Amino acid sequence: MIFDYKAQHEFLIGIDSDGCAFDTMELKHKECFVPNTIKYWNLQGISKYAREAFEFVNLYSKSRGINRFPALIETLQWLQRRPEVKRRGVKIEIPQSLIDWVARETKLGNPALKEEIERNPDPGLVQTLEWSLAINKTVDFIVDKGVPPFPFVRESLEKMNGKADVLVVSATPQEALVREWEEQNIGQYVAAICGQEVGTKKESLEKAQKIGHYSQNRILMIGDAPGDHKAALANKALFFPINPGAEEKSWQRLYEEGLDRFFAGTFAGSYQQELVDDFNRYLPDTPPWAVE
Repeated sequence: MIFDYKAQHEFLIGIDSDGCAFDTMELKHKECFVPNTIKYWNLQGISKYAREAFEFVNLYSKSRGINRFPALIETLQWLQRRPEVKRRGVKIEIPQSLIDWVARETKLGNPALKEEIERNPDPGLVQTLEWSLAINKTVDFIVDKGVPPFPFVRESLEKMNGKADVLVVSATPQEALVREWEEQNIGQYVAAICGQEVGTKKESLEKAQKIGHYSQNRILMIGDAPGDHKAALANKALFFPINPGAEEKSWQRLYEEGLDRFFAGTFAGSYQQELVDDFNRYLPDTPPWAVE
């Protein structure tokens, strides 16, 4: 956990995991999240549209990479607006208790949800927990092992080794992160693994900064989603995007030039802006099927 983290170097690098370091994003969402969302939220009658909405939110939009609970709310909101859903007479209900909990809780994970249910055994929260636990079980079954990191991830980690404190900063459950990083023998390169139970990505970077007191332009966040960029901005950190659909090319660029620039102090400025401008072209705000 982040609270056991000890700073060793003058540089800090945070790395997202799903879809960034590992090519597990589509596998997890399409084969694990979507079927359980259809089952637990009674979307069988509109499964086609439910799948489209869920995949847009979690994979193909600027919401890519957000925590599963706000992603669920956003998915259901898109379905509420969709004419095809209305014509089929399927009523999409979003528990107000879930909306309220997501709005006030920062450690959005199953442990925090279980504690909330102990205080408030609301049926909507219970349903949400059952859905979330089922997802984890399916992930354990489907994404059991054998998914390697993207090419140039291992090489990049080796290049960081001895120069920077490296953290895994992710919205994925802690247990899954530890299993995936250790299985591929790359956990040895990181000082701490920070999953959803630790807090938001912003909070994980913030806690590390308070421990390490890193100087300006010596913190770098590597991620594949706008939320990773926002976490970096909130901590006045630099950002290297792993562009969705061009992950291998992005990691190669990080390995061949990005890390050298970061350690040399020439990353900020025009180079950083070029990366962000390119990244922003990859993900839209609205789906192709949205009706104005």
